[in-house]
Amino acid sequence: MRLGIIWMCFYAVSPAPTFAETINDTSIIKNPSTSEESTKAALHFLHQEGLKYEHGEGVPKNLAKAAALYCQGAKAGDPEARYSIGWMYLNGRGVTRDDAIAAYFFKLAAAQDFEPAKKILLLLGPPTSEIPECLRDSPIALENGPAKPWVLTNETQRKLAALINRLAPEYGIAPQLAYAIARTESNLNPNALSPKNAQGLMQLIPDTSARFNVRKPFDPEQNIRGGLAYLRWLLAYFRGDVALVAAAYNAGEGSVNQHLGIPPYAETQQYVKRILTVFPQREHPFNPAITSPSPNIAKIAKRMTSKPQINFSSSSR
Repeated sequence: MRLGIIWMCFYAVSPAPTFAETINDTSIIKNPSTSEESTKAALHFLHQEGLKYEHGEGVPKNLAKAAALYCQGAKAGDPEARYSIGWMYLNGRGVTRDDAIAAYFFKLAAAQDFEPAKKILLLLGPPTSEIPECLRDSPIALENGPAKPWVLTNETQRKLAALINRLAPEYGIAPQLAYAIARTESNLNPNALSPKNAQGLMQLIPDTSARFNVRKPFDPEQNIRGGLAYLRWLLAYFRGDVALVAAAYNAGEGSVNQHLGIPPYAETQQYVKRILTVFPQREHPFNPAITSPSPNIAKIAKRMTSKPQINFSSSSR
């Protein structure tokens, strides 16, 4: 199974960091609880996607999209992505040429001992003193695609989205996937309570809270961590299949096993569409050490291949 991920960066309202703070902020990839291999795989895939769009390898050439992908990797702390987006700014590829912004990104990469960046810095002037747009806590849109309606205007929601963005890499989860789940589940309401007693931002039922050691389900950070732990487990259980993971988050993994795929419930079908609208990747890296795969995974894969269960080309409203 080809493992894919696109990491999207989110929207906080905290002040932008200083240049030195930006250079030294590697928590997103060096947190002790981060799944290092999952994070490396995610950043590598993200950079490879950028290269594909930059050079038109297997996809239509799209320099703007390549630059946006590199920006996302740069914000996640990837020195290679920081070098690549610096190169894009230096040559005006997909972005307006700006040597000072290019130097900024090269300096970030050089601070992480990325040798090509160190060499090219010798040929450039000083970096800009302004934080480049894609390192700020504002939304980054790859294109005028489905994520656009999800831009946040509420300050509290932006802070919660920023918290998701910070915590998700600790669990090897793409922030955009975690955000899609939280936004769909509760509209980023930490006090949400459903008729089925699903609680908090990630709408954890009491059994799930107990399973993942969430003692205060209405505490945003505890709830997010519980939801991320569950997503990490589901990704391992369904071997990185995002559609199955979304269906299981909504209807339960037992229901997905029972129906050998996405359950035929209208709510679940629309839920999966909505998640894939915001996170349009069908596969996501997973850690196989977390749990054994579903005992029905082979049957599910065969059935979903032979008989698609949902029209993923259309989006829910």
